[in-house]
This record gives sequence, structure tokens and C-alpha cells, in this order.
Amino acid sequence: APAMLITLCYLYLWARWGPRSAALVRSTVRRLHRSRCSFTFCARQPHPEERVCLRIGGKVFCTGEAQFLDDLNRWSVLLVSPFIYPEKLLSAEHIAFVTESVSAQAENVQKGPDSSKEIVKWSDFCSPLAYKPGEPFKLIAEASVDNFSSLGIAFLEDRLQMDNGMVPHRIVYMDAVTPAGKSGLGRGEEEKSKLEEGREQEDEATSLCDKEAGAGEHHHLHLSSCHECLQLENSTIESVKFASAENIPELPDDCSSKTEKEEGECLEKGVKKINLAGKPPNILIYLGSETAKERFEQVKSVLRECIDAESYTIYQLHQERVLRDPWIENSLLLVIATEEPIPEGCHKQFMKFLSKGGKILGFSSSFTFGGVQIKHRNKLRKAVHELVVSKKDSTEVKLNLLVSGCVFEQGVKEDPSRVKTLSRLNNADKDAVVVHLTHGSAGGEAVLSQAHLELDSNSMEVQTEEDFNLLKMSNSKRYEVLKEILTSLGLSCDSSEVPVLTPIFLLSPDEEIHLAFLKWLEGNVDAEGLRASSKVSLKFVSSCESKVEVTPSLMPVVTEMGSFSSEHFSLKTYQENLQTKKLGKILLFTEVTTTTMNLLDG
Repeated sequence: APAMLITLCYLYLWARWGPRSAALVRSTVRRLHRSRCSFTFCARQPHPEERVCLRIGGKVFCTGEAQFLDDLNRWSVLLVSPFIYPEKLLSAEHIAFVTESVSAQAENVQKGPDSSKEIVKWSDFCSPLAYKPGEPFKLIAEASVDNFSSLGIAFLEDRLQMDNGMVPHRIVYMDAVTPAGKSGLGRGEEEKSKLEEGREQEDEATSLCDKEAGAGEHHHLHLSSCHECLQLENSTIESVKFASAENIPELPDDCSSKTEKEEGECLEKGVKKINLAGKPPNILIYLGSETAKERFEQVKSVLRECIDAESYTIYQLHQERVLRDPWIENSLLLVIATEEPIPEGCHKQFMKFLSKGGKILGFSSSFTFGGVQIKHRNKLRKAVHELVVSKKDSTEVKLNLLVSGCVFEQGVKEDPSRVKTLSRLNNADKDAVVVHLTHGSAGGEAVLSQAHLELDSNSMEVQTEEDFNLLKMSNSKRYEVLKEILTSLGLSCDSSEVPVLTPIFLLSPDEEIHLAFLKWLEGNVDAEGLRASSKVSLKFVSSCESKVEVTPSLMPVVTEMGSFSSEHFSLKTYQENLQTKKLGKILLFTEVTTTTMNLLDG
């Protein structure tokens, strides 16, 4: 009854006050959220049991009966991005929801948002938590009530753009996709306290989960609401860690609390520690108010050509997110690549990043600190000049680069031990154009350059054929210098060799379960032992002697355990440390694979 009353009231208000539609959507969402009513934004005709709140073209905003998520095994949890507050995920004031999107090629689907209207990018208004590939592609995310409303309004008005290029098809409030009273994603402090009461033993937990999974056609998505499932999952993860020859490093949040002694022990055991600071391997590029994708891709491309690209993820840090998002704790390097003045609030955040051990690389930016000042030299602007660069081994290298028209000058009061000139112009004034500065006691440091290390001879800034030739001849030295700078800031610039793909082994510490699984498998593969899928097909073979080539789209799975051996994994150790009744009894192990994300798709 309350939902029907809200619907009728807002239908009238909408008809009368059309220009205020956004405010009415926000108000309706808040009321429905507080009342725990299920509601959906969708691009289809409403079902008979659903009540339409609003219809715009082919889109509807409606309330209706609860929906259920399907098998948890089909969902993948996303790593936390540098823009998400971990402690605020799933808070009581936020909405958890599912977004479904379909490919633009799907029948009767329009190509995307209306380009004549202001586009709303999906990821700018929410934090993704998990996804399920396929058609439709599904994403679980959380957002503030207002941001969720903004997504719904943009969806209704054909202004919503998905990051993956697909077309949004439906947005479902999370209470509408989990069984009543068992919301999988955040139900406030009252729900948390209930979940923490009466923790059961592992066997009881297994039967409880089995009972819920078998209750209907679809399985309940437990996620963080089910302590028993988390307990089982953690037990399996611990077993894998015990069974692995290499120590698996803890997640970044745990790394940050390690002592120097523990760090040393990790290194001695051969763990590849790209990031000694314990921060997630994120690199951010700040372009000020610029939103040009070309500039971001230009800077990103040159970074990827220098660093070990497999070890880092590169994001753009938009100006409006500098003060809003928790990137300081979740990033290794900030690249400032804009000549715009740095707003005071942003400058304070950048200094805070340095004080917490962050690294900054400036490409012809106005950012500076610690008494080092920027002086304009108009005669140098947009011209190619010869630089002399001091290298770490005390040698010097000369190269030609495009310069910004600015140089650095050191203040009298500045501590000289905190500033080092890395490069000067080879002119009469010996102007400093690349400097290294340190800040604080946590290892914060910055390399600021007024030479365009990110630009090559093909840049639009190059004005003459002579400059073009000079830059082209210096290109290899430019990369050499840039790699040394990035290495000095703690990044790995060693290119990783791509290893050869290896077969998958079907393993089980329990022979009876292994045989039962093989029996089930007989009826679920074709005559050739193939389990086909849209992304990766699995070819089940009895031994590794079978001549099946391993490719990203076809992977042989060896079912005979007797032929398995690995210096990186011990099935015996895994079995000794596994303390579950059912979970983790069937394993797929491979030394090298392109991604595990698509392995069990379908």
C-alpha cells in the first residue's frame, strides 16, 4: 500500500511538474530506499506485478517483486580501485545495486547514449564491487542514494554511458535482488550484529549453505553477509598459501603494517616486491581540468613503454576527484601532466600524498614545492634545446628535447640536501629543467621536469623539420632517461617475458570425490572430451602426453593425477591444511594462464 501511494502521488506530480523530474526521482528513490521497497530502472515493458512510477520513451521506473541473483560461482569480485574508500563500502547510507548491460549489436538495442545530451559515465557515480560476464553483462556496485538517483535519471533520459561500451539495460536496487532479510550487501548495523551472533562450526555452515543453495532454481549470493561462507573461503585460501612454494604476499592493506625485518624476509624468499611501500600498484595521471582522452592516452602510452606494464594499472585522476576520493592511500605514483595552475586544495592533497611516501612525476607542470620556484623564459617556449642529464652512475648524457619555456630556481632558504638538479640546458645560463625533491620522513619524493619527456618527434608542438630530426635522433636517449627517472621513483622498468601457456590439471585431495567428478564430467562434455564456451573451451584429456596445443581459447585439462608434479604447488601440503568438508576438494591448477576470469565462464 505505501508503495502504491507513493507511485500515484508521483505520477501526478510528474505530469504537472515535468521540468522538476530529476528532483522527484531523487525524492522517490529516497522514500523507496527507506521503506525497503524493491524498484528497477529498465528498458522493457513492465511485468504485470510491477507498478510503473514513470515512463520516458521505452524506459520505465517501476516498483515490483524481488528478483534473485544466480550462482555465486559465476561472479568475480573486483579489486579495489584507487578511488574507493574501503571502510565506506556497503555503509548503511549507500545503495547496493545491479546494473545489466547488453552489447550494442543485440537485437532492437540502440547504439548508446544520446550524444546531444550531457553524458553521465557510470563509474563516475558508483564503486563497482563484482561482475558476471555474459549477455547481459552484470555489475554489482554501490553508490550514495543521490548518486544512484543520478544514474537512474541518466538511464531514463538516454544519457548513461557504460565504461565497457555496452548499452545499459536495467538497474536494480540491491534489496530487490537478494532474498528478503538476507541482503548480501550492507543492511546497516542491525544486520551486522545479527550476522555476528552465534557463529556455527564449519560442517554446520556447509549444510546451511547447501540448504540455501538448493532452495530454488537460483542460488543465494552470500558475499559478506554470510560469515560461514567467508570462513570456508578463508580456509581454502590458507590451504593454497601453505601449499605454494612461494609465499603469497598479503593484500596491500596488510603489507603497509609490515616491519622492515619482515620486508627483508620476503625479499630473501624470492618474492617479487615491485612495491616496497605496500601501496596498490596504481599509477595516476592528473591533467587538471583537461578531459581530452588523447592527452591521457599519450601520457599513458609513454609510461607503458617504459615500465613493466604487467605490474601496474594506470588511471586518470580527474580534478574533481582529487579532494573526494581516497587515491592517496591507494596509489604509488602520481603523474602531473598539465601546465594549468594547480588549485590550492589539489596542491595540499598532492603534498599529503608525498608526506605519506607517495611519488610524483611532473611533465612540464606548474606544480612545485619546498622553495623551488618556476621562472618563465619565453624565448625557450615550444622550442627544441639540448639538455645535459646527470645519470645515477655519475655519467652525463646529452639529448635534444622540446622544453616548456620554464626553468627551475632554488630559493635561498631551501635545504640543499632536499633538492638535486638532474638536468640543465646546455646554454650559457645552465638553466635547471629537471629537479629531484624529497619531502617528509616517509620517503616521499618528486621528479619535476620542464622538458617534455613525454613527447616525441610526432608531437603537434614540433614546428620545424630541424626540430623533428633532432627529436627523432634523441628518442632512444629520451626513453633511457625516462626509465632511469621512473626507476629512481621505485617503479620496475624491467620488461617481463611472456611465459608459455601450460596445461590445466584437474586435482583433488579426495580420490572418491575425484572419481565422482569424472563420472559427472562424462555427461557434460562431447565425444571428443570438449567443454565448449564462448571465451575459453576446455579439452579434457587423460594425460599430458596428449598432443593438444595450449592456446588462450583452447586449454587441455589433464584428468590423471598421477602425472602431476610442480615445484610451485604441493597437493599433499594442500590436503593437510584444508579443513573444509566440501569446498576446495576439486582444483584446477596451471602454472601459466592468460586469465582465470574466463576459465569457467559458461
